[in-house]
Amino acid sequence: MHGLYSLLRPFVFCLDPEKAHNLTLSSLDLAHTIGLVRASSHQQSIPIEVMGLSFPNVVGLAAGLDKNGDHIDSLAALSFGFIEVGTVTPRPQPGNPKPRLFRLPKAEAIINRMGFNNLGVDHLVEQVKKSNFKGIIGINIGKNFDTPIEKATDDYLIGLKKIYPHASYVTVNISSPNTANLRDLQQKDQLGGLLSALKQEQQSLHEQHGNYVPLVLKIAPDMDDDALTAVAEALLTYNIDGVIATNTTISKTAVEDQPHGDEQGGLSGAPLTKKSTEVVKKLYDILGDNIPIIAAGGILSAEDAQVKLDAGAKLVQVYSGLIYRGPQLVRDIIESCHPV
Repeated sequence: MHGLYSLLRPFVFCLDPEKAHNLTLSSLDLAHTIGLVRASSHQQSIPIEVMGLSFPNVVGLAAGLDKNGDHIDSLAALSFGFIEVGTVTPRPQPGNPKPRLFRLPKAEAIINRMGFNNLGVDHLVEQVKKSNFKGIIGINIGKNFDTPIEKATDDYLIGLKKIYPHASYVTVNISSPNTANLRDLQQKDQLGGLLSALKQEQQSLHEQHGNYVPLVLKIAPDMDDDALTAVAEALLTYNIDGVIATNTTISKTAVEDQPHGDEQGGLSGAPLTKKSTEVVKKLYDILGDNIPIIAAGGILSAEDAQVKLDAGAKLVQVYSGLIYRGPQLVRDIIESCHPV
């Protein structure tokens, strides 16, 4: 698989990034269907227990690659310890105008302003139900672009109710830079109301379904120390089960001299490595082992993943690294990294 990806990557990188994304996923589905890619169990020597769930290995797929849950089985065959799908919104929406996805190969980076393009939560639920994947699946929820920010909690509650019976854990995405005012929900006065409502609904759904599904918050890397501390304290106050650090950054200083480096949107890949690790460290200083951290952002090697684990993360997620390094990255992390 590694050799095949190395051969195909120059061709894929000649295509428009969004077309290449869709073509790659369709090709992976085909390869899986005809048996070229087979599901295999790649486990660390001891499963990792996080949020009451048993993860076969530390590396997961970050949200955004499979927004609609259309490719779960073929992606799972790449040896991930867990898969996160979404971000999904209550109603279908087209996202932002194209072009909205840009490669910066020299920096091993991506800028996107997709804008939560997805087919809606009902479609995603049907896809999850149809999949054969029996492992850990996270479902990432957001709000529709035309839902006023003061009504955002309503959208998150709709998403939570609909996906609860089908998710191993639920990620609340309030950190995408591509939906207007979404990051305002990270501010202390708004965050408390959102987390309180979600936690109350989680408890109600737990009683209804007899199954406790952890709630995870995905945060941005661009907060100052005071704002980050306030978020960490809110996680503790409302007994949120986990935190993903981090989403993409709006800072482009690392790539401003490169083609597409000034595009609007969130920057991911290698330029995010250090910044996201710093957030993991600061969170761990406050949270300790009380709330597990899932690290995402700039993981392009097993060494990058180990740095995140050493900084306090319990699990890691990849996306841009998968685009630049291919599926071998997943196995490299599994074979080389050791949870702390």
